[in-house]
Amino acid sequence: MGWMTERNGQGSYGWEEQWMKGLIHIYCGDGKGKTTAAAGLAIRAAGNGLQVLFVQFMKNGPSGELKSFERFDNIAVLRGEGSSKFAWDMNDSEKAEAQRMQEAILENAAGQAGRYDMLVLDEVIGTCGAGFLEIQKLYDFLDHKPEKLEIVLTGRNPDGELIRRADYVSEIKKVKHPYDRGIHARKGIEQ
Repeated sequence: MGWMTERNGQGSYGWEEQWMKGLIHIYCGDGKGKTTAAAGLAIRAAGNGLQVLFVQFMKNGPSGELKSFERFDNIAVLRGEGSSKFAWDMNDSEKAEAQRMQEAILENAAGQAGRYDMLVLDEVIGTCGAGFLEIQKLYDFLDHKPEKLEIVLTGRNPDGELIRRADYVSEIKKVKHPYDRGIHARKGIEQ
């Protein structure tokens, strides 16, 4: 059977034992749907009885995904206070405060990680890319994560080191988007 592999000559094991090792997923790219894909995976995991922690970086607005999570007792959400400003509009003290907040979110998530089967770090890649979280702190967490923890990362432009650590990398590419024509996010579709 193709799904069975040898384990040090001590027999084979099936999918149940393979599940015991948590893998790392990346949803990246410039297209719409990275958070939605991660939320769908979180709902799939929760629907199968897994405990999920969904962490959002640099976001503070309402969303349909978060509203959906309220229906599940086994999905917890962790968010900081996001800024209403874009990074390029922040002054140095605002940037320093945003960095402290994002680092605290990662530390909080890392401290709770052992209680969950899946950890989603939504927009963590972009948070690192914008300079609000040191990428080395993310690497250190990934390199020392609980063995059984499944991790999902989202955001644009993951670097080669992040991709190397991942088991799945799915790029969502924008071909066309209504925002390019001035149509803003609509409740229930993009929010």
